[in-house]
Amino acid sequence: MKEYSVKPVIVYGENALDRLDEFKYRKACIVTDAMIIKLGLLNLLTDKLERNQIAYEVFDEVVPDTTSKVVERGLMHIIRSKPDVVFAIGGGSSIDTAKAVIFYFQKLKETFMSDDVIVKPILIAIPTTAGTGSEVTEYAVVTDSDSGAKIPITSKVMLPDIAILDPRITKTAPDFITADTGIDTLTHAIEAYVSKGANEFSDSYALQAVHLIFDHLIPAYQDGNDLMHREKLQIASSMAGIAFNNASLGINHSIAHAIGAKFHLSHGKCNGILLPYVIEYNARDVDAMKRYAEIARHMGFNFPGDQMSAFALIESIVLLKKSLKIPENLIEAGIDRNDVINALDELTSMAMKDICTSGNPVVPTEQDLRGIILKMI
Repeated sequence: MKEYSVKPVIVYGENALDRLDEFKYRKACIVTDAMIIKLGLLNLLTDKLERNQIAYEVFDEVVPDTTSKVVERGLMHIIRSKPDVVFAIGGGSSIDTAKAVIFYFQKLKETFMSDDVIVKPILIAIPTTAGTGSEVTEYAVVTDSDSGAKIPITSKVMLPDIAILDPRITKTAPDFITADTGIDTLTHAIEAYVSKGANEFSDSYALQAVHLIFDHLIPAYQDGNDLMHREKLQIASSMAGIAFNNASLGINHSIAHAIGAKFHLSHGKCNGILLPYVIEYNARDVDAMKRYAEIARHMGFNFPGDQMSAFALIESIVLLKKSLKIPENLIEAGIDRNDVINALDELTSMAMKDICTSGNPVVPTEQDLRGIILKMI
């Protein structure tokens, strides 16, 4: 028996935030970061809450690559404020923080209360970037404050109840953020399509997400004020998120988690650098090569044979990255070659243990992962 989850409710398109006028909650907690407040984006939410006489408190301590200490402080915040709805507004870090807080809040209540009296706050995700897909997944990545390791956690309790995709609030994202998050979406979609857990439902979302990225990422990167392209990227991000939430990811993310934690390189940029190398590695497997070729043909690359089609997919990604000024390797990203070599054992070990590795279409050895990392320098 198999299962395919279609939650959450997705409200999308220009003025999607107007759905907030229909909410009748008692008290809200808003999880966000200082930059969202500085940019004035939080007002788009709080003005509507005030108009509808919904009391709220703001937890604005989110940092990039959310940390366990921030999650602990957020947990104490909602224990004290007792909200019936939690809004997460911001990038992936804000949404992941809110999801992790909900997760530990639920675990805490389960320790002291019986199941019949436990009520989970409604979780509403409002992404201000288009890429992580966190608004539609039951995954969150938290950085251990002591070790610096990235810890992926997963639980159905973290799946948002509602995702609001309003392209107006992504206009403030600078071009390099648009590029990094867009490539992150592409990686999600491609990994979901070739993963061990891929199925007919996830395939349809993954393929459409790939198509939307290739059609709309460069125009949005070149003109961030074009709401049509912004909206399409938001849809692609959520579609890719739904795909990998049901199909899982692979070693592209495992290695990216390790490198990002060690060298503080943005997650999207890590994924973008890795993607051609990981496709080349996985495509040694006949079945994986066929899946990559199917993506290429979906994009209109009609070459004879799966090998040529998979190679065309790699080359199209390389050209896309050049247009977005995403580095080809870690050296171009400003990371010292010797630092990578010295950390090679640590990076390999972290990637092997990562939850995403189990979904990869090819079972890697530590030597395989070392080889991929070395190709990046």
